[in-house]
Amino acid sequence: MTRRKIEIYTLAGLVLLAAGMYLYNKNTGSVVPGVFAANEKFTPLDIQEPQLRLDLLANLQKLEYQGSHRDIFSSAPPPPPPARAAEAQQFQNKGPQLPPPPPPVHVPAEFFGTATMTQSGTKVAFFKLNNDEDVLVVEEGSVFMNQYRLLHIGNDSAEVEEISSKRKASVPLVQPANNSPDQPPNQ
Repeated sequence: MTRRKIEIYTLAGLVLLAAGMYLYNKNTGSVVPGVFAANEKFTPLDIQEPQLRLDLLANLQKLEYQGSHRDIFSSAPPPPPPARAAEAQQFQNKGPQLPPPPPPVHVPAEFFGTATMTQSGTKVAFFKLNNDEDVLVVEEGSVFMNQYRLLHIGNDSAEVEEISSKRKASVPLVQPANNSPDQPPNQ
């Protein structure tokens, strides 16, 4: 068979297939394939004067969502309802109350400067007492005011340990107020 004959037979087969589909759809009663005829059992509602009920629409607009307000993009569970939250709080901690943590260490002095001893190479810190104009010069590792030990001197703070409780605190570096009108401000 030649190629020309194959094309003619294929075209004839397609024409026969199209004619068969047309006749099949014509016999089923459908005008357009895929569209069904109307249901004969349907009866429209008997409404005398159909109009838009604005009062019902206004009631719908006043409604507010009362759901859980859960974030749908988060995998965390939604918060419990308010009644359950109070109930859960009631049963939460029935054991003995732990004592509050100790207050932070308060050093009654201001750290206002550092220096390095030229002979020994040790660092010293300068503390001004809060209740006095006295200045304390304290080496690293030394005890001052009979209750504090200077552990480390940094660029902007000094680490101090309270001897009795072994608690530590960091005292920030404070610039002293310049009360002298003759001296220019630091730049």
